[in-house]
Amino acid sequence: MTLTNWKEIAHLQGSELRGAVFRVVQGASKMLQLTQADDPDILEAVPRLIELLENNPETLGSFREIVFALARASGLWNYINRDEADETDAFVAEAVTAEELGGITFHREQVIALNTLLSGKNLILSAPTSFGKSLLIDALLATGKYDRVAIVLPTIALLDEFRRRLMARFSKRFQIIMHPSEAVADGPAIFLGTQERLIYRDDLGHLDLTVVDEFYKLDPSRKDERSIALNAAVYRLLRRSKQFFFLGPNIDNVVVSSDVRWRFEFLKTRFSTVAVDTIDLQNIPNKRERLIEEIGEDRNWPALVFVSSPNRANELAGEVADQMAVSDSSADFSEWLAVNVGPGGVLSRSVRFGFGVHHGRTPRAVAARMVRMFNEGSLPVLFCTSTLIEGVNTAAKTVMIFDKKINRADYDFFTFSNIRGRAGRLGQHHVGQVFVFNEVPDAETLEVSPTIFGDESDLPDEYIVHVEDRDITSSPEDRVQYLKQQLGLEEYQLRQLSAIGMNSAIQLRNFTGAAITEGAELEWQGVPTYNQIRAALEVIGRVQKPRAFGAVSISQLTFYIDQLRRARTFRDFLLERDRTYAGEPRGHDEIFKFLRACEYGLPQYFIALEMFVRQHGLAADYSLFVGSLSSWFRPEVLKELDEEGVPVQIGERFYRSNDTRQMLRDRLMLAVNSEASALTAFERVWLMDVLPR
Repeated sequence: MTLTNWKEIAHLQGSELRGAVFRVVQGASKMLQLTQADDPDILEAVPRLIELLENNPETLGSFREIVFALARASGLWNYINRDEADETDAFVAEAVTAEELGGITFHREQVIALNTLLSGKNLILSAPTSFGKSLLIDALLATGKYDRVAIVLPTIALLDEFRRRLMARFSKRFQIIMHPSEAVADGPAIFLGTQERLIYRDDLGHLDLTVVDEFYKLDPSRKDERSIALNAAVYRLLRRSKQFFFLGPNIDNVVVSSDVRWRFEFLKTRFSTVAVDTIDLQNIPNKRERLIEEIGEDRNWPALVFVSSPNRANELAGEVADQMAVSDSSADFSEWLAVNVGPGGVLSRSVRFGFGVHHGRTPRAVAARMVRMFNEGSLPVLFCTSTLIEGVNTAAKTVMIFDKKINRADYDFFTFSNIRGRAGRLGQHHVGQVFVFNEVPDAETLEVSPTIFGDESDLPDEYIVHVEDRDITSSPEDRVQYLKQQLGLEEYQLRQLSAIGMNSAIQLRNFTGAAITEGAELEWQGVPTYNQIRAALEVIGRVQKPRAFGAVSISQLTFYIDQLRRARTFRDFLLERDRTYAGEPRGHDEIFKFLRACEYGLPQYFIALEMFVRQHGLAADYSLFVGSLSSWFRPEVLKELDEEGVPVQIGERFYRSNDTRQMLRDRLMLAVNSEASALTAFERVWLMDVLPR
């Protein structure tokens, strides 16, 4: 309904409003006979009309049945109210409602996708953000057809979101495995993991279904440094899986080689369940001033403000927090951040006035708390980067796309569409809005070329070493044998090195030999000294710059690691870093980039370095150090609960030696229910939201 002036209709009253709505329904009904079934111009009429009905119940009460009839005809069956629709429309809605999933009603395109999957076919689905793709996974699990399932997700935050939802719906039927330390027993199981976690699991067994979310990341041309690991992990999963289901947004075609072993159906649809208003602000004279003005308008809340980088998000959040407050419900969170993370950064100050900050450096449990408060309305504005766009789901009404870059490069139309797709949410905001402050990229056809579907001559070395059934006369086999000879390692070791890249591994091997010749202290076991850590980092730093690990120099990186392991508590470490920080305010949280590198990045380089040191006949064993580094020198259960939304700063106050994850969870729940516990009122609410009951 491109030519319909919805804003003008929204201001009409009485008979004028009824007349306008009748003409819209009449026009949409005619267009349904003339256009494609997933035409966005037709589909948007339904959520807009539903919003008008909700805002004008007395004036438009008599229109309910004809609007529900339009919803049935267009395939938006989830908009049919069975109690108010006529018998035919209510019957259609009832037929596609899953009571076992809480009474959720599917729309037409979801049913098409489900029928394809339930027929046993592999499916690659390309659909808009608001399509409801995740619901399809739950619907498959509810059929009882699948016993062992692996789900690959791009972020740990999304892992936890899935874990919570699946635990609520399927904990009685499935074991739900998310942490690497969790062992799986016989029987139905769901393995949730990022590619880095699932690629090394050896207990997957035979799988009935493999699900890959955001499958466009399989294409290395998207310039995602984790693409090779994703392809390798998916390859391992597909080899043991009866069926696969890939999900992603706005993909036009999937490119495959002629001899690819896996066949699939490709379903591309534009079917969206919400409407979106676009407000073009690219030509206004003072964009920053207008952004701040729109942020202050409560009609736009909850609002995501997309910017190009963590520093940019911090800078804008701090600036806006100095000018206004948009919430009086976030002071407790702000105080907690000041006491447990530090008062010096932008986090505590911006949250106090109702502004959240969500990017790759935001502490994981803190970021999860911000999203929850954003969805609940107590943190109405969230400054974010692309990490949120490809991460958890939010209930945003508005998206303000203020910057046009990601990591200094202009985003393309595909990325713009994904950001735009975050506006509106079924059941909460039928009509979203997007403020565009820069030129919209030209629309272009997007083809995805996954490595796993490519020609073997084009496969990267880091992927090939994970391929277990290579033809012994093939080019990939020759390349693996060459790598084994060049690096002096076995194939299982090459797989470990794929995490840092084969070129980096070759460089590291050469630099290791030179360092040993020069007398570097690389032969150590157990707990290294300060100088031994530094010696190892000096070799690693010749291959990967310390800034990649959140430090400006090898000296600072060594100091951070040493301080982290010596700190009595994690909170003490953070407060000391906050107290001594002397850089630009927007970079105050760089320490969290270092902490992420301790989890993944630094450990992989230390593992590789140990391999090459041992080749020189030296008794090196870095395993204890690497394991401790990856858990921030804290008990592993604290890190695991942090991934589930319980910050380490709270968990470590209640931890007792040799606690299992469940033992600590139980103790935390006792504290939540005890009036005399050491928890603040805010911490009680936080834990009640994240701990299973």
